[in-house]
Amino acid sequence: MNSWRSDFVEANGIRLHYTRTGSNGPSLVLSHGVTDNGLCWTPVAEALAPEYDVIMVDARGHGRSDAPEQGYSPADQAADLAGLIAALGLRRPILLGHSMGAITTLVLAGTSPELPRAILLEDPPPWWQSSDEPSPEVAERMERMKAWFAQVKRMSREELIAVNRAENPGWSDAERQPWADAKLQFSPKIAEVIQSTTPTSVDWPALLARVSCPALLITADPERGAATGPEAAAALQARLPQLQVAQIAGAGHSIRRDQFESYMEAVRAFLRSLPA
Repeated sequence: MNSWRSDFVEANGIRLHYTRTGSNGPSLVLSHGVTDNGLCWTPVAEALAPEYDVIMVDARGHGRSDAPEQGYSPADQAADLAGLIAALGLRRPILLGHSMGAITTLVLAGTSPELPRAILLEDPPPWWQSSDEPSPEVAERMERMKAWFAQVKRMSREELIAVNRAENPGWSDAERQPWADAKLQFSPKIAEVIQSTTPTSVDWPALLARVSCPALLITADPERGAATGPEAAAALQARLPQLQVAQIAGAGHSIRRDQFESYMEAVRAFLRSLPA
């Protein structure tokens, strides 16, 4: 980890921060979930760094990246990611995203299908099932998330770690500490990410019809808080016939943090299956 590079690029009109392992293997770009940052991927990057050049980007409004006043839609964030790929001169990288980052990854694969070699989606919110009008359930969930944003912003690092330890006793400290640091860094401006209209800002049927690369959806247990249940997974697979689905038992929304070994087994199996 001491040899990893931390730097900035200008992409899509803003400055994005990233951390890069820098091996000679294929490029693998990791996109985190809302209120996380790039270094929340550290355990995954450490596991894959011997074989891949892993790039962990801080999304706009997160980590050390710029936090513009607006522009937090899936299309904006996909354009940021495309700009980072271009700025770093990456040739057909593999993309792995979690939650918000999985949506960013999926949107990029639809808007710029020539860019990714393959995509991996860790429990994205199932926005491809969104109707034109946000449901009351979606609106209520978004409001709860806003309240949670405000709550964590009032906590110290020590308080955040203590709360996380109580709520997620199975997480390792390697997961818990970057998670807490990221909560201190994210900007309140990211609230646009969870507006009730955000899921409907994408023409999902048209976008998914353009996704052509190999794809893996990693799901978990809805009763433990996973966002993508069997029905949503089947709906996405109907739109993407090439989509593989890996269901990880005993995990919630943060699948890799809850069941790291099983998660990495699914990731490695998919990566090994890709054409050279």
